[in-house]
Parts: sequence; C-alpha cells; structure tokens
Amino acid sequence: MTLRNLSCIVISQLFLAVPAYADTQKFTIKIKNNLFYPSEIVVPAQTKVKLVILNQDSTTEEFESYELNREKIILGKRKGTIFIGPLEPGEYPFFGEFHPETALGKIIAR
Repeated sequence: MTLRNLSCIVISQLFLAVPAYADTQKFTIKIKNNLFYPSEIVVPAQTKVKLVILNQDSTTEEFESYELNREKIILGKRKGTIFIGPLEPGEYPFFGEFHPETALGKIIAR
C-alpha cells in the first residue's frame, strides 16, 4: 500500500466520523445567580448527548458530577461543552463545586 492510498483511507474515515456528532442531541443548562436552569433535564437513556453549559454569571463555576464522572470549569460569561452517555436509566446528580449549596441539579435518563 502506498502512502497516498493510506492517506486517502485515513481522510475518508475522518469524514465518516463527522455525522456521528451531528446526530448527538444537545441540551442546554444555564448558570445564573449561582443556580442551574433547568435544575432537571430528561435525556434519552442509552444515547450519547451533548450538554452545553452557559455561565451567565460573572464568576467562575465548576460543573461536577461524581455519578457521570465529569467536571468542567466554566469561566464567567462563557460556555462549556460536555458529552455524556450513553446512560443507563436513572438519575445522575450534578452540582456547582464553587456553590454546592445552591447550584444543584440532576439528569434523568429515561
């Protein structure tokens, strides 16, 4: 196999992978006044989903979930993206590490 043929195969595989992300469902969570809105999100079970977290506060927050094995620092007035799943049916709590007493929520997979 020549280097040119190998390059063509690699590039074609990259183009095949792009539609997988295009089909991913997107859910948006906002952080405002150190609270998550909505505080509960229902997502389809056994499906990979994209969470877009918009921090509308001027302060930094960290999205954290032990059950989802995810954490993401989101600077003030910025956004962050987290991919989760596929998830078994159930509830997966999350919280804001810098405001754990108010920034609480959960993802429900059905």
